Amino acid sequence: MPGMVLFGRRWAFASDDLVFPGLFELFLRVLWWIGILALYLMHRGKLDCAGGVLLSSYLIVLMVLLAVVICTVSAIVHVSMKGTICNPGPRKSMSKLLYIRLALFLPEMVWASLGAAWIASGVQCDKTVVNGIIATVIVSWIIIASTVVTIFIVFDPLGGKIAPHSSAGPNHLDGHESSQLLNGLKTAAASVWEARIKFLCCCIGKDDHTRVAFSSTAELFSTYFSDTDLVPSDIAAGLALLHQQQDNIRNNQEPHEVISHSPEPSQEADLDAELENCRHYMHFAAAAYGWPLYIYRNQFTGLWKIGGDCCRNRTTEYDLVGGDRLSCHFGSILQTTGLQYRDFIHISFHDKVYELPFLVALDHRKEAIVVAVRGTMSLQDILTDLSAENETLNLECEVQDCSAHKEYRLVIVGHSLGAGAAALLAIMLRQSHPQVRCYAFSPPRGLLSKSLYEYSKSFIVSVVLGDDVIPRLSVTNLEDLKRRLLRVIAHCNKPKYKILLHGCWYELFGGDPDNLPTELDGGDRGDLTQPLLAEQSLLTHWSPAYSCSSDSPLESPTKYPPLYPPGRIIHLEEEGTSGRFCCCSAAHYRAKWSHESEFSRILIGPKMLTDHMPDILMRALDSVVSDRAACISCPAGGGANVDVV
Repeated sequence: MPGMVLFGRRWAFASDDLVFPGLFELFLRVLWWIGILALYLMHRGKLDCAGGVLLSSYLIVLMVLLAVVICTVSAIVHVSMKGTICNPGPRKSMSKLLYIRLALFLPEMVWASLGAAWIASGVQCDKTVVNGIIATVIVSWIIIASTVVTIFIVFDPLGGKIAPHSSAGPNHLDGHESSQLLNGLKTAAASVWEARIKFLCCCIGKDDHTRVAFSSTAELFSTYFSDTDLVPSDIAAGLALLHQQQDNIRNNQEPHEVISHSPEPSQEADLDAELENCRHYMHFAAAAYGWPLYIYRNQFTGLWKIGGDCCRNRTTEYDLVGGDRLSCHFGSILQTTGLQYRDFIHISFHDKVYELPFLVALDHRKEAIVVAVRGTMSLQDILTDLSAENETLNLECEVQDCSAHKEYRLVIVGHSLGAGAAALLAIMLRQSHPQVRCYAFSPPRGLLSKSLYEYSKSFIVSVVLGDDVIPRLSVTNLEDLKRRLLRVIAHCNKPKYKILLHGCWYELFGGDPDNLPTELDGGDRGDLTQPLLAEQSLLTHWSPAYSCSSDSPLESPTKYPPLYPPGRIIHLEEEGTSGRFCCCSAAHYRAKWSHESEFSRILIGPKMLTDHMPDILMRALDSVVSDRAACISCPAGGGANVDVV
């Protein structure tokens, strides 16, 4: 950090990113050099055949060339180990070394071509020697091809626009010029991101909704990344540091104060009742995913159980809207919910951008009409997730037929993206169906305004498991994460390769987070030979909305105002630790009512993604409800797993 500038443009790697690639290349080159030397010494007496002089010269020149390459790569690795992420001064010779290394590819390509030509001409020499030459030619072209692929990967389409300013910094620009430069970069970045997204989603249709989603997603990415000079390895190192810093803070925190009085019976009973409801309705939210989730949860028996329904047409037996396109989905839905065919009113797996699959069923056990909305499971859903646009809801009911069974209440459920859609649907139907209830499992945080969040508390219950990242994910929290990344990187006094090595070890095997300091020795950042571009230049001078000198949370851009999760929140926290690789069924959880502010920061950890999986949430709910039911007969102290916030 910042990205390397070569040939007048910025590239998506930094001068301290070449330690591990360089060591890997050194390992291959040294083995290759030793193999060629052994081949030459052991078989040079057999090179007196026709064309043998050429092959002997080829091997000698190749060994010399490899020796020069090995020395150059060794120098690159040595220099890349120097300095820190924010102090590239000791690595100022890196660009010259890279130019030398790239120049050496020219004789390598020439020599590899000559070797291929000599072999193709049918040299009549010892078979072992010929096979050795063939191997060296193949290895040469593999390394050259790998280099071309690497250059393609680290190519930055915006590098030509950023490079002229990355070395001089923005201090030479006045406010108007800085604003113009930033806006130009954002516009160019939005175009690049939109092209990338269209390429990745080339199989999706080109309707108006899809085009709007492409533009919205591209604008979000360009807004988030355009004012930083981070390369991917910087983000990885920053996340590793944040995880250790986060665990260090947790370890040094005082134990939670013991509640001197038991929770009010009404609060405890309410939590128990809602947990039971959540466990029940989570099966409907999981059923909305159809057969893929069912097969994933039942890998050995799932296909056998629903195989008969995959080839059967149920529409001839039951009047089910949407039943002609269900294939294997209906069987998995029946198995997951435990309902009968006649209990389903509507099932739709029509999947488009901004249009989610859902099902409507009669739940006789709870006397409810259940609407379950599917979560993210396709590229269309991902585009819907990433569309950060917001708009005002019209809460007046304009539906003519707002009737429902007089004895059955309306319950809307969903997981992930489906949870957000279910919450919005419940809010929109609240006026026409005052008894509507919503259970949102792992909902996205960036969903409701502050007033709608307060309004939804009376009829929406959200469930969050552990460190799940999605209920903490919003534009505001992403900006906060970016600021924390920049700060922890700027204050680190270790080279990047050590951060990544320790971070990998810590993620795999744990350890002491104190082993890696994150403060500069002496605390004097004025000694840096080159300022940190992202934190000190772009965010300070070009983006006046953000300030890294303040410890207060970053404010969202006006285009993306702060948004909140829906309803009251039940947080399932893991008690103790089940290990980084232990099965989730071995974990134990406690349930508590939590305030939305507890999810105002993204937590970094090994379970931040797995805690979002619907099957793991189902097992966690089963575990919590079972443990609490077993504790009913315990003494008063047995209610320790109930926290009131």
